[in-house]
Amino acid sequence: MKITRAVVPSLFTVLNMFCGFGSLIHTAQSDYILASWFILLAAVFDVFDGVMARITKSSSDFGVEFDSLSDVVSFGVAPSFLVYHLQLHLLEGPGMLISAMPMVFGALRLARFNSSLVSYDKDYFKGLPIPAMALMIASFVMSFYHEGTNLNALESSLLIPMIIILSLLMVSSMKYDTIPRFSARGIKQHPARFTVAIAGVTAIAITRGGALFPFLVFYVSTGPLRYLVRFIQHSLHPVEKELEEKDTEITSVDV
Repeated sequence: MKITRAVVPSLFTVLNMFCGFGSLIHTAQSDYILASWFILLAAVFDVFDGVMARITKSSSDFGVEFDSLSDVVSFGVAPSFLVYHLQLHLLEGPGMLISAMPMVFGALRLARFNSSLVSYDKDYFKGLPIPAMALMIASFVMSFYHEGTNLNALESSLLIPMIIILSLLMVSSMKYDTIPRFSARGIKQHPARFTVAIAGVTAIAITRGGALFPFLVFYVSTGPLRYLVRFIQHSLHPVEKELEEKDTEITSVDV
């Protein structure tokens, strides 16, 4: 059997999926903090499989589909099972439906992404990325869950609205910044994005993970805020909106 360069990114994809499986196991054992850590580790491997695919120049349709399958496990099934086992099982049927939303809407988001790779904008994601949704849930659990006391009344009341909003944002058309490439060209193209990323990573490291949830709240809010700003601009300048829509139609035809 011939081993090709494509094995390298696929190995990180396997590790991503394995971490999702590990999260499921620890959730079943009621070790919710460790289950959340496995979701975070899966996100790290998810980043590295893309990086290694670019370094080895081994991107392929197989890699894209395999990556999406692992993402459904690690960032769809794992967080859904986590919130169900942690809290929402108390609501029985409705709790099961709400818990399934990250998994179902995440799968829809990945299917839409894979079907639109030809017209994919490398500077922005269309809709909230599924790893960001999963990290938001995992960091929420890590920040507010306390072994023996579970979530308090306020935190429990925030969980359901957060799950619903995150799920809907994944299938929305709102734009989210992609992760900036740590290269001279990437810094030159997106200096503000690079600065925010470095500041966020530094804050998370200094606080030993304490700043992760606030940073993700900031990132998730950029989608609705960008949409609101664009809506106000188009309301004040309707001519610019018409020109932008025409440019979009022309680009779609060219693609």
